[in-house]
Amino acid sequence: MNAADLIRRLHQHRMWVNHRLLVAMRSLSEEQLRQPFAIGQGSVWRTLTHLLAAEYVWLEAMLGNESPVMPGDVPGKLPGNQEGEEAIRSLHELISKWQELDHRWNEYLNSLTDDDLDEVVYKTSTSSGRGKRHGTRQADVLLHVCTHAQYTTAQLMNMLRQLGVTPLSDVMLISLARQEVGT
Repeated sequence: MNAADLIRRLHQHRMWVNHRLLVAMRSLSEEQLRQPFAIGQGSVWRTLTHLLAAEYVWLEAMLGNESPVMPGDVPGKLPGNQEGEEAIRSLHELISKWQELDHRWNEYLNSLTDDDLDEVVYKTSTSSGRGKRHGTRQADVLLHVCTHAQYTTAQLMNMLRQLGVTPLSDVMLISLARQEVGT
């Protein structure tokens, strides 16, 4: 397995986990989706929209947009909207946007070569060092997207556990691999 294949595998796992999380979210009420938690972005809903926004802005950066912003980048709010008005209003809409984004990610990842991994991607920060332009190797951005997703998944799993969701989805990469070989 070459480096680009390994990156693709990690992103395949990220998308598989996201799908499993979204399936688990369907069992939650609106109240549960928005229940405050002292972890993640403060609720299941805000954490999900943050994860979607992060995956969106990093793909945009990989495609050359140095200042990407997505509704939801500031959790659940559109720039210029009334305080509290949400950019994505329903779980159905969130799932639809994620499916579209996964399609775009797959197109990008399918064209990725080992040589591409050393190229530098530029992105203007919207968080730490707000407004500062940073250059980062594509390989590191691609790994960051996956490790950020794992970190955020752990927060979401903790919230689901606290909400009493059982059984919790198995989101380990080894489980994906075993599912693929049928054991």
